[in-house]
Amino acid sequence: MDNIRLNVALLRRKVPNLTTAAKSIGIRPATVSNLCTGKIDLGKAEVRTLVGLASLANCSIDELIIRGEKLNMIETQIKTLDFFAPLVKGGTTGIVARPGMGQVVILAELMHRFKDSDLTTVFLLPKGSHPELEGTTELADIVTTTINETYSTLTSQNGEVIFITDKSYIVSGELLDLQEKLVAERVQNVTTILVDLSGEVVDEDMPYGPLETLWQLDADLASRHQYPAVHPIYSTSSILEGIDLDQRHFNLRQRAQKLLRRYRELRSVVAVHGKEKIPAAEVETYLRGERLEAYFTQPFFVAESVTGQKGKTVALSQTLQDVEAILDGKADQLSIDELKYSGSLT
Repeated sequence: MDNIRLNVALLRRKVPNLTTAAKSIGIRPATVSNLCTGKIDLGKAEVRTLVGLASLANCSIDELIIRGEKLNMIETQIKTLDFFAPLVKGGTTGIVARPGMGQVVILAELMHRFKDSDLTTVFLLPKGSHPELEGTTELADIVTTTINETYSTLTSQNGEVIFITDKSYIVSGELLDLQEKLVAERVQNVTTILVDLSGEVVDEDMPYGPLETLWQLDADLASRHQYPAVHPIYSTSSILEGIDLDQRHFNLRQRAQKLLRRYRELRSVVAVHGKEKIPAAEVETYLRGERLEAYFTQPFFVAESVTGQKGKTVALSQTLQDVEAILDGKADQLSIDELKYSGSLT
């Protein structure tokens, strides 16, 4: 029973005064506390206790129980990725984008950043000619050309590996076969990132099968040169679903998405009628949404020669602090130009 845990985040979100509520239905507060902290093995909990907690949270017992190992994120120090859709260690991430929206630049930046870490990047070249990858694959620690070569490479690595390749290997079935072989060999140190270079993907497609993380790029952001153009609403990660995400991060992400969702709605009014048509009660929402969107732009190291801007890294802890400041109005004095491509607030 070591691989099951109580979904504490879900329970606390749905039942604010948890111990008081539990006591009201005959469950001892100490029992609830011990289950939440793991002092009591969930496998030894009484059925009536689990049923009672599920009823309080208005969820099923299956939703109340998390199965499997704890999910861990790989921090990229790219603000929008770490905040909205963290990279799950050992999982599979898919980038969904139309051509020209910056997906290859994101891959290049990740490989550049991982050079100075204990992660080894392995890039399996797609079949055919892909001139857009020129200057990108060279950033990988190891480049492979066949599935068999990749299998040998991945199984020979002792440390953590970031494995990058193209959707074409999923279509052919070769990648699925490779993943099955890795599971059979109990290789658990591989985090996979998939990109679609075919040019056929549209935003609503899910071309990769099951994913732990989805990075969906946004045509609107790309058209306005707001890079990285990661959609803050549609991009997501399984690490956000359970107790594996810090509660403060979870709450700030919800607040940020709510603000940006409304801001985007107001932008459609502004685009047609101008800012003067925004209801007075919504002006603050619009301006803070505009600031938050600008904050999530970030200079990349691999683009320095093109943009003339020095690349920036921002730790997740700093991103959380900055986002909270913007949401709370503590950055209202800053202009959009001051926030755009500026790294952190401090």
